[in-house]
Amino acid sequence: MTTTKTGIDLLHDPALNKSTAYTEAERAALGLIGLVPDTTESEDLQLKRVMLQLSHKSTDLERYIYLVNLLDHDETLFYRTLMSDPARFLPIVYDPTIGDACLKFGHIFRGPRGMYLSIKRRGHVKEVLRNWPVKDVRFICVTNGGRILGLGDLGANGMGIPIGKLQLYTAAAAVPPQVLMPMYLDAGTNNEQLLADPLYLGLRERRPSTEDLYSFVDEFVDAVQEVFPGCCIHFEDWTGADAVHLLERYRDRACVYNDDIQGTAGITLAGMINAVKVKGTKLKDERYLFLGAGSAGIGLANLLCSALVQEGMTLEDARSRVHMFDVNGLLEPSRTDLFDFQRVYAHPHAPTRDFVAAIESIKPTTIIGVSTVGGAFNQKVVEAMSRINDRPVILALSNPTSCAECTSEQAYTWSKGKALYAAGVPMAPAQYGGKTFVPGQANNFYIFPAVGLAVYATKARRVPDAMFIEAAKGVADQVTPEMMAQGMLYPPQSNILEAEIITAARVAKLVFDLGLAGVERPQDMEAFIRSKLYTPSYAKLA
Repeated sequence: MTTTKTGIDLLHDPALNKSTAYTEAERAALGLIGLVPDTTESEDLQLKRVMLQLSHKSTDLERYIYLVNLLDHDETLFYRTLMSDPARFLPIVYDPTIGDACLKFGHIFRGPRGMYLSIKRRGHVKEVLRNWPVKDVRFICVTNGGRILGLGDLGANGMGIPIGKLQLYTAAAAVPPQVLMPMYLDAGTNNEQLLADPLYLGLRERRPSTEDLYSFVDEFVDAVQEVFPGCCIHFEDWTGADAVHLLERYRDRACVYNDDIQGTAGITLAGMINAVKVKGTKLKDERYLFLGAGSAGIGLANLLCSALVQEGMTLEDARSRVHMFDVNGLLEPSRTDLFDFQRVYAHPHAPTRDFVAAIESIKPTTIIGVSTVGGAFNQKVVEAMSRINDRPVILALSNPTSCAECTSEQAYTWSKGKALYAAGVPMAPAQYGGKTFVPGQANNFYIFPAVGLAVYATKARRVPDAMFIEAAKGVADQVTPEMMAQGMLYPPQSNILEAEIITAARVAKLVFDLGLAGVERPQDMEAFIRSKLYTPSYAKLA
């Protein structure tokens, strides 16, 4: 690789900067003599220094800030750090630390990263997009900050999410970072505390009407097709109704997906697949009750029903297996407050606002928490599930950690060791009855980076639900019987890249089978995927 940049300009480019790793020949050729210490360090030595500096930080938020600063100066070393120990670093650059980072985003801001597309630029979106220095953008992760994790409307503070999500594309699945663009679509915020904060970085106005917002998103999606024709749009952390409606609006005419809907559904489906393996049943034998009926819950229910249809059920029968409960109680036909996408899960039942009563009546084998209500799966809930099931499946998926419906210790203790449990955030192993249970983390980063890698490699034109079902199966099949005996429903995070490659190869095969690929089909799918991987090593510049 050669570069036209020299001297200070080269040192200020994080994609090219090698810090102390320039060779003597590079220093002489690129005008760097005297601008960097007069020594050439190996990448391993640089990584050792990073680890030393991180060890002096007392909180994960401080480590997050340090790593973001590293990324701003030396992209290669940043990704080398993350990929050296993903189980350690992914929770720092993303969930759960990212929740704290977003709450403080305007206060810990060091410099811009990604694009900030304001609704004030309506009519000029294409011109704004052309300001991005990379012309072959393959993924844009875009949020309007409307529903960040379980924290609600964070407006511009939500920009931490698309930044972090795209870092996981690279750190977990080795998608090249130069093809990724994080974006905040700024249409205001209804968060009064942020509007009054002098350090808030977004528009100081309230959110527009749905019609006005969707009109602006239409312009954005159309502009992306023209400016970046090979780009896939990843919608992230929009409000529930907007998330569902925007996905339906574009999914059949552009390469788009919504990770909160499809990615969350995929990783949860993977856990369900392994739970029924442990129980010796099939997905179609189970009965499901959701706590939470927003975009994540609905998306999960829809993907689950698609998987049940693959097992031979009719869509009507599949939906009959799925029940939902939200802040106003059980979804049933007398409810007048339901969105169109919720009504298909409003089955005949007496109205109730008592979740335990709903469990006793419906007799679910699995409860799925996507409520963002910490502690909602209390002792009465877990005990009720344990009374009616030999192996109750309890998935407490809300994040950050404070929003988890129950902890691993609570699930195993209250169920007397019977529960098959996973959370949406990291949970510590738990002891019960002399046995150690290792809870799984139903984290989307097992799914969306693998799907992203498959889309990147195949140049897929669309991202249908079938790709997420295949990804779920790919993840589930990597959990051994020995792992499941310990309570694990997901592969270990320590070898996440290999897990993503295997899953991506399966998804890529489906892309070709569906006729959605933009490249010729290879003979060896896994070798094809591996040929596309980013490696965090410095390029020779001179």
